[in-house]
Amino acid sequence: MIRIRSVLFVLAALMLGAAPALAADAVYPPGSRIGIAPPEGTVVSKSFFGFEDAESNVAIVLVTLPPEAYADLDKTVGADSLKRQGLTLESREALTLPTGKAFLVIGRAEIDKVKLRKWILLASTPALTALATAQIPDTAKTAYPDKALRTALTSLAVRATVPVEEQLSLLPFKVSELAGFHVGGVVPGRAVMLSDAAVGTPQLPGAGAEPHIYVAISPGAPGQASERETFAREAFATVPNIKEVRITTSEPLRIGGQPGHQIIAEAKHPASGANVTVVQWLRFGGGGHLQMVGLAKTDAWTESYARFRTVRDGIEPR
Repeated sequence: MIRIRSVLFVLAALMLGAAPALAADAVYPPGSRIGIAPPEGTVVSKSFFGFEDAESNVAIVLVTLPPEAYADLDKTVGADSLKRQGLTLESREALTLPTGKAFLVIGRAEIDKVKLRKWILLASTPALTALATAQIPDTAKTAYPDKALRTALTSLAVRATVPVEEQLSLLPFKVSELAGFHVGGVVPGRAVMLSDAAVGTPQLPGAGAEPHIYVAISPGAPGQASERETFAREAFATVPNIKEVRITTSEPLRIGGQPGHQIIAEAKHPASGANVTVVQWLRFGGGGHLQMVGLAKTDAWTESYARFRTVRDGIEPR
């Protein structure tokens, strides 16, 4: 699909006049801190953060980058770097948006024999760098004229937070109990991190020794009950950022009325060297499995384990 390849193209490239609309006009795709007043004819995409007109192969993609990314990209995004990605630069201009400094790049490309224009807006804010890209095939330029695209992109706004309920709505399962944790991060359609760590700190499994639990849904499940323990041990071996692991418990149990398996282990946190205890629960069903991994310092384990169980028992299918 042109749209999918275009999104990948924009991200790969980065690894290398009209008055803006008011922030109140911005529409925020669910889970996104970035919003715009989308051009007429587009709707919120269900497959990426942004807006699309699937029939016309028009896509506007919104991406959040670290705040320090703006300075680097301001220096490196130019004719030469874009040319290496198959984009011919038409123009680049500096802008000042309500969010702060920004620049807008417009170029041309041909993907799968389809000629199109690409708009790339990068905006600096104290909290993040906002990237908005628009792909407009030549066949859609009448419906999406330059003025409409410029107005939409320069209406870019950033909200301080994404409501917890909105973040959790992106998951394929319901999380009805947070047990005092806050949402550290969500991978739409797949996973959530709940943590005691301060907001803004890294939120990957095992990233810190503060109590946290990671819940993810994945395809695949053992065909026979006798294979579940081996499957569970193999899944546990993928848990990152723990060392000197010693499994103390590995046993089957039922979770939410479905077959499951529990592993508890003692380990050390690689960064701090603290003694930690880790629990993994797998819940099997529907040809897939739900993996829940909780980690806490061993001296805080009793309280943390009770909270992890509260989260576990509050997870339901949608």
